[in-house]
Amino acid sequence: FGDLHLHTRNSFDAYIFNVRASPDEAYAYAKGGTIKHATGVEMKMNSGPLDFLAVTDHAEYLGVLPAIDTEGDPYSKVPYARELFSTDQVQVNAAFRKFSDTLRVAERMPEFADLRTVKSAWHDIIDAAQRHNEPGKFTTLIGYEFTSAPEGRNLHRNVIFAGDKVPELPFSALESQNPEDLWTWMDQQRAAGMEALAITHNGNGSNGTMYERTKWNGQPVDREWAELRVRNEPLAEITQVKGTSETHPLLSPNDEFAGFEIMEWYIGTATPITKFDGGYVRKAMKDGLEIEAQVGANPYKFGVIGSSDTHNAAGSYEEDNYLSKVGIRDGTPDLRGSAPPAGKDWSNYKPGDNIARFSTWGASGLTGVWAKENTREEIYAALRRKETFATSGPRMRVRFFAGYGIGAQPLTSDAGVKNAYENGVAMGGDLVGQATGKPEFLVMAMRDANSAPLQRVQIVKGWLDASGKAQEKVFDVACSDGMAIDPRTQRCADNGATVDVKTCSYSQDKGDAELSAVWSDPEFDPKLNALYYVRVIENPTCRWSTWDAIRLGIEPNPDLEKTIQERAYTSPIWFIPTKAS
Repeated sequence: FGDLHLHTRNSFDAYIFNVRASPDEAYAYAKGGTIKHATGVEMKMNSGPLDFLAVTDHAEYLGVLPAIDTEGDPYSKVPYARELFSTDQVQVNAAFRKFSDTLRVAERMPEFADLRTVKSAWHDIIDAAQRHNEPGKFTTLIGYEFTSAPEGRNLHRNVIFAGDKVPELPFSALESQNPEDLWTWMDQQRAAGMEALAITHNGNGSNGTMYERTKWNGQPVDREWAELRVRNEPLAEITQVKGTSETHPLLSPNDEFAGFEIMEWYIGTATPITKFDGGYVRKAMKDGLEIEAQVGANPYKFGVIGSSDTHNAAGSYEEDNYLSKVGIRDGTPDLRGSAPPAGKDWSNYKPGDNIARFSTWGASGLTGVWAKENTREEIYAALRRKETFATSGPRMRVRFFAGYGIGAQPLTSDAGVKNAYENGVAMGGDLVGQATGKPEFLVMAMRDANSAPLQRVQIVKGWLDASGKAQEKVFDVACSDGMAIDPRTQRCADNGATVDVKTCSYSQDKGDAELSAVWSDPEFDPKLNALYYVRVIENPTCRWSTWDAIRLGIEPNPDLEKTIQERAYTSPIWFIPTKAS
């Protein structure tokens, strides 16, 4: 398990909110250590160390704010230096907007045209990764964030390099906001021996522009564009602190689990999102099938990961150990909407726009990979082949395979896993149809011992119908507590698990530690292109906002969900009909 999206003091929007933790401290935390939050409290994971981490600071103005705050540095003489670090929040916000506004229009402030500071900070990140990489024990990956935000729409990507051969400077959104230019640059770096991949994140904050059917110039996508994109962006971040980007209730009205940790704001603002199509992963996967039928390549044939996007240098992956995202800006319960500003009374509570937005954020997420060993080479190879899954924080493990005649040996044994690898395809792969028979799908999920038992396992299907239009359906494939799936609804019954929101204790006698299934699609059509991915649902537990309220001895915010059902998502397996093979 690891995190591929994390910021330190080198990111301008971390340092401004009092985050002073370095890349070295980020790695120390990921290895199980304790570091300081911007508010002064200590941060340490309850669930133990991670296996891998990438520090992905913003390429734009990388290291510039620490330089401004360093006496004697040439940047310390910029006229608004005092305002940036004032105790007057109005002054701070005005000075900070000088930076954030340039990202909306891709114009570097002329006083920072000299990139020596950016280069120095970039090499600080590289050097820290090199120091902390311990093959077989802990893996560091070198990366950064490309922060394209045209008119405030989130088109951010994280760029992850395969090894320690990296460019002298990262390609930033101040060079170009156009992701197509990033992909072209990545192709150029690859040709020079610097392999990398990009990961989209927070499509939910793009107002429908992350996964479009048109190019940057508004022209329809073509095969060359689709191949350029999928070659460089084989993964999408499906869950993180700023909400879940799997799907939205308006996009999946028949999916009763679609409304999980929904965040409906432009990133960094209080402007509401109004367009959801083009901003969520499931719809993009379906659109990819349609685009492939039209142009011959699928730009959205991506796997999924989860990460934190923390700007504290330390991810809040645990609901009962949550410190939100951005230093002193949301570092206390009243600032993130889990406590009223004064007293214990919610009756006249009217949250400000920022607090309302912060309250929709979540304690998420993590990336799971199936790799032969814990090394850069093997972790990166797993990312490239999309043998990845995402979780909303807990460290549940999920396997997913498909093949013909592989169901006789389930995944509950080592022999079954070996058979699945030898005779089937794993998550992230293509299953080519055979002339006869139906494929079998094998899934196994194991709970995180530090979180709740599992309630159900589902397979989400997307496919092209006979008219060429993409459809979707959710099938429950394994139920907890020995319950059977209703053949009419394809659903498990609720297992009756409960949560005491006064103490956050939850049912220990409901749910399973492990769920597995061998499943065949009852509506399978060998002539139709399709994709399948797994979603695992835990029993209910307390949300972070409820934990905050308990610690303060107050009632939880009545406008927020008191409990959630943590989950995991696998990368899809794509079914390719024989005629298309």
